[in-house]
Amino acid sequence: MDLEDLEPRKQAVKPKDLDALGVEELNDYLAALETEAARVKAKIESKQTYLAGAKSFFKE
Repeated sequence: MDLEDLEPRKQAVKPKDLDALGVEELNDYLAALETEAARVKAKIESKQTYLAGAKSFFKE
C-alpha cells in the first residue's frame, strides 16, 4: 500500500447553481471566471517560458 492511498482524495468541484442567480449576479460571476481564466493563462505562459529557457540552457 502506498502512502498516497491513505490520503483523502480531492472531491470534484460542484458547478455553481446558476438558476438561483439573477442577470447581474451572472454577469459578475462570469467576469470573475474570465479574470481567473486570464490569471491561469498567464501562469501557463510563464511556466512554458521558464521550461523553454531551461531546455535551451541544457541543450547547449
